[in-house]
Parts: sequence; structure tokens; C-alpha cells
Amino acid sequence: MKRLRAELLLVAVTIIWGTTFVVVKAALTEVSPLLFLLLRFVLAAGILGALFGKSVHRKGIAAGCLAGALLFAAYVFQTAGLQLTTPSKSAFLTSLSVPLVPLASSFVYRVRPRPLEAVGIAVATLGMVLMTAPPGRWEIDRGDWLSFLCAVVFALHIVVVGHFAPIVGFQSLAVVQTAVAALLSALFCGTAGVFGEPLRFRLTAQVAGAVLLTGLLATALAFTVQAWAQQYTSATRAALIFSLEPVVAWVTSWLVAGETLASRGKVGAGFILGGILLVELKRSKPERHQLIGAEIPPRDSRRVDKE
Repeated sequence: MKRLRAELLLVAVTIIWGTTFVVVKAALTEVSPLLFLLLRFVLAAGILGALFGKSVHRKGIAAGCLAGALLFAAYVFQTAGLQLTTPSKSAFLTSLSVPLVPLASSFVYRVRPRPLEAVGIAVATLGMVLMTAPPGRWEIDRGDWLSFLCAVVFALHIVVVGHFAPIVGFQSLAVVQTAVAALLSALFCGTAGVFGEPLRFRLTAQVAGAVLLTGLLATALAFTVQAWAQQYTSATRAALIFSLEPVVAWVTSWLVAGETLASRGKVGAGFILGGILLVELKRSKPERHQLIGAEIPPRDSRRVDKE
């Protein structure tokens, strides 16, 4: 069952992304954010180029350039916003990419999400609000707008990957988008003080470990798996799975740093899990098993998932 396998792999990708927060936060005390992104994407692009470079073709280059530009822009907005606002507000605003994906998909595919998917998205979004939204009065500043732009771009990236992966092949998309993100990181690194501080770098075991972890697992492996998996599931379902990221990040932080979560946050984590289960439990119906188990071409799988 390709869709089940694809969605389980997306869960694994989300776990990888969620566990990197603690490592990256510690590494950024020794290296500038843009320089860290450059090292991360260069390592990933080199690995993927060696593995899948021969699979890249003309259509894959065009699609990969678009996906890579969106990927880099999302990280830039996230980094810039995080430096101008609080981590909790940044986390909340970035997580808004989950409800934005069905909206973006409806414009691209002219198809609305299923009612149960819409309910699952709403429940998971409420959970993310409870987990990440800061209490008290909230004033919108420049950092908040940048974080929101990050959410918009991440949503577009998910939709673009879902649209092009079945057409150009996940190998081409994975190779080109990481190479483009690396190139753009290099270009922006040439502008000193773009984030209000000079470039800095101190090679430590912590920095080296973070670059290897994010470059190999959270970028090369994760984005390749995402490109493959989104051939067999919808962008809406992928976004719903990605909503697990703050839950994984909190569990990792609790295990590594002993960070506690307020009762509101624990309830929010439960809502996120509940929203995902609402959608995934529907696959238990017999007619859905017949569709999922059928051997259909990758390009048609997205269409079947939406009918």
C-alpha cells in the first residue's frame, strides 16, 4: 500500500525535523544562521548529486529551481523573523503553513479538501495554537510578519513538491532544489550583516555534528523522502503529518534538556495527534483500501486521492 508507506515515511521525516531543533539552536551560538544553512545545503547537494545526478533532466531543473527558491526563502524568512520576535511567536506563525496548504492546493488543483481532512486540519491547527501561541497581549511587529511569510512559503513549497514530484521524478526534484538552496545561501552569505550581524564561524564538535545531522538526515534524506512520498499522498495530508513537528520538538527538548510543557501545551499536543487520527482512521473503510491497494501510476495517485 503505497500511500500508507508514503505517509509513514513522512512521519519519519517529521520526527527527524523535530529532533534537530535542540541541536541547531546550540550550534547557532557558534555559527551565523546563513553560513549554517550554506554548509547544510552544500553537504546535502553534494550527497544527492553523487547519488542521483544522472537522473536530473530539463523539466526537473525548472521544477527544482522553483522548489529550491521557495525552500531557501522559507528558511531565510524563518531565520530573520526569529531574530526579531520571540521563539514562541515564531513557532506559532510558522506552523500556520499547515492550514495554508489546503488553501494553496485549492488554487492549484481547483479541488477542495475532503470534509474530514478539513476537520483534521482545524483540530491540528487548534493544537498548534495551544502548544506554541504565546499567552498575553500580542502586538504584530516586523518579525511576526516575516515569520508569517515563512509559513506562506513553506505551504507553497509543500504544494509545489506534491505537484512536480510525479511529473519530473523525485530524484531530480531532490537534487536540484538542494543545489539551488545552496547557491542562494552562498550568494546571501556574501552580503555581510544581512541579518544585522557579521558572519561568524567557530568549528566545534557541536557545529560539525549539527551540520552533519541536518545536512545528511534533515536535508538530503528528508527532502528526498518528501519528494518521493508526495507522489502518493495529497499536499493536505502531508501538511497534516508535518503538524507533528512541534510535538516531536517538545519531546526531544524534554528528553535532552529537561524542558517542561504547560498543561495547555500538553492538551495542544493531544489535539494535533487527534487531528491526524481523524483523517488516518478513514482509511479503514473497505472502499478506501481498494483504492489504496490498487497499483496505479504515480501521476494518477494524486488525482485518485482527491476524488
